Amino acid sequence: MSAFEDFVLLDPREVPLGGPRGMTVHRTLPARRTSLIGAWCFADHFGPDDLSAGDGMRVARHPHTGLATVSWLFEGAITHRDSIGHHALVRPGDVDLMVAGSGITHSEFSTLDTTVLHGVQLWYALPDRARFRDREFALHTPRPRRTSAAAARVGLGRFRATDENGEVLEDASPLVTDTALSMVQIDLRAGHRLQVELDPGHEYGVLVDRGTARLAADGRPADGPGATGR
Repeated sequence: MSAFEDFVLLDPREVPLGGPRGMTVHRTLPARRTSLIGAWCFADHFGPDDLSAGDGMRVARHPHTGLATVSWLFEGAITHRDSIGHHALVRPGDVDLMVAGSGITHSEFSTLDTTVLHGVQLWYALPDRARFRDREFALHTPRPRRTSAAAARVGLGRFRATDENGEVLEDASPLVTDTALSMVQIDLRAGHRLQVELDPGHEYGVLVDRGTARLAADGRPADGPGATGR
């Protein structure tokens, strides 16, 4: 992230999920300009959706192979069932990691008591050496780390950031992935700044859920296309 010529703004497209009364998701990956951000190959952002107006998330059992899926909720709850015997309730703050490996089927439904559903679902491609490895499911609930200006939940990888007062946010996820990945939810108070430490050998994506974000690198503001997002 040392040069803004490498900064790309991806516009999501609306995709219906689960039939005519199902929810609509905003799909950022894959996109025409790029299919991948690092190993991330699929990104859906949904909600906040009022489920009284539709059926919510109703994804019937379907197969995957050679990749892993990650669910991360801000509001509501989802039930996960898979062909290796897991039945899990995914709630806000939980990281739901399913590695398909050699092949798995699963289903996902929002719970009957969910009134508002809001979150993201991501996939990442397994490296060739692990593409057909054993299947796996894990559920982890990271503790929020806080400063006076920001809070962070580290779902995957390691994270370290410093706010404008010099306070540090730092944590690492115990979940192990076959390729180096990061996934962090950052809640930043309006008008405040956060300096995030990045690995220059990695690609990063920022999905702005609410509000407006302005990015800068090496102390220089990004004034071109893609500098801000909602």
